Amino acid sequence: MSADTQEAVAVPRPAATVLVVRRTGDRPAILMGQRGANAAFMPSKYVFPGGALDEGDAGIPLVSPLAPACAMRIAQSGDGDLPDALAVAAVRELWEETGLILGERAVWPATVPEDWADFAAEGFLPDAGALRFFFRAITPPGRSRRFDARFFVADAAALATDPDDFSRASDELSHLHWVALDEAARLNLPFITEVVIAELAAYLYGVAPDAPLPTPASVPFFDNSGPVPTFRRIA
Repeated sequence: MSADTQEAVAVPRPAATVLVVRRTGDRPAILMGQRGANAAFMPSKYVFPGGALDEGDAGIPLVSPLAPACAMRIAQSGDGDLPDALAVAAVRELWEETGLILGERAVWPATVPEDWADFAAEGFLPDAGALRFFFRAITPPGRSRRFDARFFVADAAALATDPDDFSRASDELSHLHWVALDEAARLNLPFITEVVIAELAAYLYGVAPDAPLPTPASVPFFDNSGPVPTFRRIA
């Protein structure tokens, strides 16, 4: 592999990850699945649904955009179109990997892109109104794949489909199931997922199960963009 190719591979790609939280039982639970043993990135690890931003994500219509405070924090990276594109990516990845829909019944205003044909065939437009920008992490240097991932949290009550129906999921994640938040640490997790789960527990503490998920007071940022990793918060 040439030096130019290595450098190109090392550039972090924008990505979106979704933490769907179920708060109907005695303990909050989160939706997770296991990556394949032969996966190029994080093999055999339990993760949240998510993936890289696609070029077409910026042009997909949304029923409702991200909350203004969430969009503002994402836009601090310098790309004004990024908030809605990442929200679209989050909804798309959730649909592709789990078969669950964050959306509302509506007619698409234009030609449906191929990536969204199955979603649109269900009669829905994507909706970012329930997403809360919750965490940001950049994959450390030296990895074959690197991502600049924005994590969003959403309440399972906002899903337009049955939260236990994974019949339309792709095969990218196996063992899709709801995991009690206080038991998730027992799974085979990437380090960053452990950090995110701890932050999620702190975020949910004191929020009533029937209350809307609030916009976080600040967003944790695990920044590996430079030679020294840093952890800070986006105000």
